[in-house]
Formats: sequence, structure tokens, C-alpha cells
Amino acid sequence: MLKPFLAGTLAAGTLDILFAAILTLAYGRAPANMLRYVASGPFPPATEWGAAGAALGLAVHFTLMAVMVAAYVFAATRMPALTAQPLKWGVIYGLVTYALMNLVVVPMRWPAAFPPSAMSIATQLFAHIVLVGLPIAWITASMLRSRVAAALPA
Repeated sequence: MLKPFLAGTLAAGTLDILFAAILTLAYGRAPANMLRYVASGPFPPATEWGAAGAALGLAVHFTLMAVMVAAYVFAATRMPALTAQPLKWGVIYGLVTYALMNLVVVPMRWPAAFPPSAMSIATQLFAHIVLVGLPIAWITASMLRSRVAAALPA
């Protein structure tokens, strides 16, 4: 279970943060500021911490992603449908992560962020489905299926 956890965290975490950085640049802002904003979720003063705040933001991002991946990998070891149909379950898991982050986590810290704009909803749905849910499901399915196949007698 460690390999799909690590690979899923690295892949989905990297895709998601690169997309966030590209969006940040497209809006004429600095990615380091975006990372400090991420860090300010659990550490409100992080917006004033310079490079350390940006590094902490990256760590917070990958920690959140690790939790998302761990939950999926754990569920996939108990529910074979998750590895049998990664496309279907990746989309569903992307929707679940979107709902949890944007309807629970973000409003708890930043109530003024709710309700989000239509553009924010669209970009967040894309990120959570295409860059988070699908890679996590695909990586988990391919690695867990390989593990099961290797354990079968020849």
C-alpha cells in the first residue's frame, strides 16, 4: 500500500499545485504568495513568512494530498470496485474531494470565500476531478492490481 500512496501523492499533488501556480500566474500574481495563502489555512500568520511561508504552503498542500490519497488507497483495499473501475471512481472521488475542500474546509477558515464564483467552481472541479481524483484512482488501481496479480499462484 505504500507505493500507490507515495506515487498517488506525488502525481496528484504535483499536478494540482502546478495547475494552481499556472492559474496564479495567469491572474498576474506570484506563486509564492499563493503558497503562503495555502499555509495560512492552518497557520494564519504564514502570509508574512516569506520563503518559509511558501515552503510551508507546499508542505501543507502535499499533506492534504497525502490524506486524500491515503483515504482512497485504504478504501480501495477493501472495495474491489475502486480498482476495477478507476475512471468512474476517479471522477466520483474528484467530486468528493471538491465537496470536502470547497464546502467544508475552505469555508471553515475563510467564510467570505463562500459562495465561490462560477469560474472558481469550474477550475476547482477540473482540478479535483482531472488532476486529483483520476490520477489517484488510476495509480491506485494499477498498483494494487499488480500487487494482487503478483500474489496469485502461477
